[in-house]
Amino acid sequence: MKLAFVVQRYGLEINGGAELHCRWVVERMKKFCDVEVLTTRAFDYITWKNHYPEGENMVNGISVRRFPVIRSRDPEKFGRIQTHIEENEHTFDEELKWLEEEGPLAPALIDYIKDHENEYDYFIFFSYRYYHSYWGIKALPHKSILVPTAEHDSVIHLSLFKDLFRRPRAFIYNSEEEKNMINALSQNQDILGDVVGVGTEIPDAFSSDDFRQKYGIDGDYVIYIGRIDENKGCSQLFQFFQRFKQEETTDAKLVLIGSSKLNIPAHPDIIHLGFLSEEDKFSGLAGALMLMMPSFYESLSMVTLEAWALSKPVLANAQCEVLKGQCMRSNAGLYYRDYFEFKEAFRLLLHTPQLRDVMGKNGKKFFQQHYTWDVIENKYLSILDQLEKEQ
Repeated sequence: MKLAFVVQRYGLEINGGAELHCRWVVERMKKFCDVEVLTTRAFDYITWKNHYPEGENMVNGISVRRFPVIRSRDPEKFGRIQTHIEENEHTFDEELKWLEEEGPLAPALIDYIKDHENEYDYFIFFSYRYYHSYWGIKALPHKSILVPTAEHDSVIHLSLFKDLFRRPRAFIYNSEEEKNMINALSQNQDILGDVVGVGTEIPDAFSSDDFRQKYGIDGDYVIYIGRIDENKGCSQLFQFFQRFKQEETTDAKLVLIGSSKLNIPAHPDIIHLGFLSEEDKFSGLAGALMLMMPSFYESLSMVTLEAWALSKPVLANAQCEVLKGQCMRSNAGLYYRDYFEFKEAFRLLLHTPQLRDVMGKNGKKFFQQHYTWDVIENKYLSILDQLEKEQ
């Protein structure tokens, strides 16, 4: 069986989100199928500016075909269009204009899918909200599988997506919350689908002691890992953490790992280490008391799964239904809706090592039951097998 994985960006340098999710699945499915990636030349997710060379190259032993983005995104123009469709009555054509500006605008990628349909058994599209998924699925619905990576934001309610969610042959969801949301929006319960998510890559060796020595970190700390920006709830986390430090007696530090789109407060107990290697990231996570997960929007948090794989509890933003649901199902995390809930949950986890230990063990059990690679691979193979039986 030959599979084409179609995604907005692809590369070893892209270290999070749906793109990393896609790469990990591709590299695992290579054991069972002939796999290929169809993507754009973009690296930057803000502008989609062409970065990688056009054409075919190999990434970790996977054939990757890259197609040009014919127009970079203007963030200000895109912001105006999105505000208009969010706040005003609008036409379907205006939604299509929004989709074009959302990008990445790569018509040659869609042309390739149409022209080479017979060379692939299925096209697996990652991320519902982008140009490649909408037009690719519209072109070949009978060979399309969608991994929506959908978050509970405003654009999912656009009429063009309600139609899109009725078209693929199958869905691979990230969470129960995502599945329920899309089912409710489009009444597509009759379409084959399963909650699968993604596994995670745990390095063979990492050391919390080496991490502390390398980065000069003493004492207790909690950790945030990921892109540091507004949508990830980082501004609120900074406010809550600083207020907590004023009101409570604790030496615990907040360590941040990841590239930043925000100004990070100049606070002696907020330590930004920037983008780190996987070994250093896991070493830092292994030494932390807990993972802070303040994001408002997630379809699945890979770093939360990594924390649970390492038996670490999580403190999550309850305004993200997926994070709250994962914490409830796993019994491996607490969650908050405002500062007062943050304060009580954070204080409880900081000062109750027995609770952290029990939640950490629950998290590891939850991870092993649902998110080891054997489980993920078997779910992908099961969906493909069911589709073949329908032929």
